[in-house]
Amino acid sequence: MIDIFGPISMKLDLQSELTEQLNIEEVFHFNVGGVRIGFDETTVVSWIIIAVFTVLAIILTRNFKVTGEISKRQQILEMLYEKGENFFKGILSEKVEKYIPWLMSMALFIGTSNIIGLFGMKPPTKSMQVTAAMAVTSIVLVEYASIKEKGIIGRIKALAKPIWIITPINILEIFTKPLSLCMRLFGNIIAAFTIMELVKAIIPVGVPVILSLYFDIFDGLLQAYIFVFLTALYLQEAVEDEEETEKRKQLKKIKKRSRKEKNKAAKSA
Repeated sequence: MIDIFGPISMKLDLQSELTEQLNIEEVFHFNVGGVRIGFDETTVVSWIIIAVFTVLAIILTRNFKVTGEISKRQQILEMLYEKGENFFKGILSEKVEKYIPWLMSMALFIGTSNIIGLFGMKPPTKSMQVTAAMAVTSIVLVEYASIKEKGIIGRIKALAKPIWIITPINILEIFTKPLSLCMRLFGNIIAAFTIMELVKAIIPVGVPVILSLYFDIFDGLLQAYIFVFLTALYLQEAVEDEEETEKRKQLKKIKKRSRKEKNKAAKSA
């Protein structure tokens, strides 16, 4: 006999599984003056990630030297840091290079949060409150950098560029930027998780392992890259005026052309 209720049963099972996985459970709570303060799974996992990186940073940077012979550990860590720093220097001007350590820290946190599900923990980025908090933090930093560079009056004047009539749009953009950062990160993580659950329900063996390499690792790291890349661009736009932006673009074109000419000369030689 044909089980006509099979597809319905499968649909209900999948729906309940997705609901269970997406549900963020409270781990513990306490009351302060009659106000209940709760802490859910994503908050606790975020604390674990921060604690692990803090301990690793303390252990790995012990006995670092400024002068004299340095250890292989220090050489490797300095090389990795320089790689990350050079990547952001290709995007940012000297005005915002001081924010590179913050951008690299954010990339490490988001990247780890996205792939921590492989270790049986619930990724913090599955929670809208976590992605929203990171997005708001990024935009607060952008506005701080802009005000510090241009001053409060200069920042207000920048909202009226290129013409005063689009000032409301520029003001609205301050709020839409963190919203887009938040929804892009949260939406991609949830979409990847949902697709993986659908694949597991249809093809439980083999294929999910292969797709997991993409959705759980590559896509997770890619989303971290996109988040910090966009934040870096927002920082750059916030501190530069039109003339500085144009000069930087022209300088980048000159450097690119120079590299191409060097590569051609090297190939012909």
